[in-house]
Amino acid sequence: MSDLSPKKATKYRWTICGLLFMATTINYLDRQVLSLTWKDFIAPEFHWTNNDYGNITALFSIFYAVSLLFAGRFIDIMDTKKGFLWAIGVWSLGACLHAFAGIGTAGYITGEWFVGFERAKEIISTIGDTGLVMYVSVTLFIFARFVLALGEAGNFPAAIKTTAEYFPKKDRAFSTSIFNAGATVGALAAPITIPFIAEAYGWEMSFIIIGALGFIWMGFWVFMYEKPEKQPKVNAEELKYIQQDTIADSKIEGYVPENTKKTTLMDCFKYKQTWAFAFGKFMTDGVWWFFLFWTPAYLSSVYGMDSTEAAFPLFVLYMITLLSIIGGWLPTYFVDKKGMNPYEGRMRAMLIFAFFPLLALIAQPLGHYTYWIPVIIIGIAGAAHQAWSANIFTTVGDMFPKKAIATVTGIGGLAGGLGSTVINKGSGVLFDFSENTNMAFMGFKGIEAGYFIIFSICAVCYLIGWTVMKTLVPKYRPITDL
Repeated sequence: MSDLSPKKATKYRWTICGLLFMATTINYLDRQVLSLTWKDFIAPEFHWTNNDYGNITALFSIFYAVSLLFAGRFIDIMDTKKGFLWAIGVWSLGACLHAFAGIGTAGYITGEWFVGFERAKEIISTIGDTGLVMYVSVTLFIFARFVLALGEAGNFPAAIKTTAEYFPKKDRAFSTSIFNAGATVGALAAPITIPFIAEAYGWEMSFIIIGALGFIWMGFWVFMYEKPEKQPKVNAEELKYIQQDTIADSKIEGYVPENTKKTTLMDCFKYKQTWAFAFGKFMTDGVWWFFLFWTPAYLSSVYGMDSTEAAFPLFVLYMITLLSIIGGWLPTYFVDKKGMNPYEGRMRAMLIFAFFPLLALIAQPLGHYTYWIPVIIIGIAGAAHQAWSANIFTTVGDMFPKKAIATVTGIGGLAGGLGSTVINKGSGVLFDFSENTNMAFMGFKGIEAGYFIIFSICAVCYLIGWTVMKTLVPKYRPITDL
């Protein structure tokens, strides 16, 4: 007797989503190693100031931003599989390169190149010219950050393109929030692993051990990823589910099927949708990067914690940030239960998330009672950012054809990186100035005044970004002539 019951759709798309989650986790682990080791381990060895660290993080943001512009285009040209492999291979190499900055500094100044990590430390400790040590070490770290940024820039364009390949529009924010939660998990795992690796084996090994994870991931990607129509583990029912938007979009007045015409970078700048996405990224990416790069230093400067003491508060902070997964579910609720189109549901969700960062206005004032108040508030703001981020990324898939998704994602990434550069460089300068001059502002003095100013700026960025985005693209309007 033949089985005439309909076949159940496979769910291989979630396996791919899991791979994207792991890549994003590794991505954020690699970029967090420096922020968790510089204050206690690296700065004393190389005589860095807040401004030196600010310069490194700001330049990383610039490198990352510019690389994103070309990484998105690179991913669209190379296509997803090869493009992602190149990206994670380059950034894993860059992550490991940081470990050799001490050897490079000792070698440049004394000519002793072929030494181990411990011997390099001994040589550096005997060099009287601390200014030269600082200059050379900062330069070498900047080079390592450049290689890291060059590769890391490919992660989100490739991941967003993969999500558009494997998920229908209504599920993309949820799937994006899941893989984007890797950023939180990476940030969560970092403070409970990296400082202890650095304490036990030296800060150099923390870069090498964490950096090696990317090379392991590459093996899984090679054997597990194929486009859904070519992937034997995706059955016909799942493929039909994945491609459901083609039928729905064909019913929109004026719809034109996606063509094979070559799309250039400049073509993408002709659309308001590109500028809306770019402005939203410019206004908000810097907030996340500020919290990511400066919260360990904040706990050190304001509350006197070293990296191991700050591990548990940072762990709690990023556990709170995991609530961002709700941000991916909310637009699906608006689409399924309220009858909104995907873009309308996404923008409604983003407006809700834009209000939560306003809590940062009271983080520093209430921080005098206990450090747990700013830790919890930063965690909530981080969760709101990640929920916002999952949705702003998927507006690209809502509006643009698949062949242009990585390119437009890269353009938005460039804008976000520029915003991050401004806030990271500005923070370093402001914190040194406020600390050295004992600056007073709104009842705060010294570096606390500096943090209050930056927290206040972060608080309002999302509402400004949402307002401009909604003004540029008030209604769902997919692009069909690109």
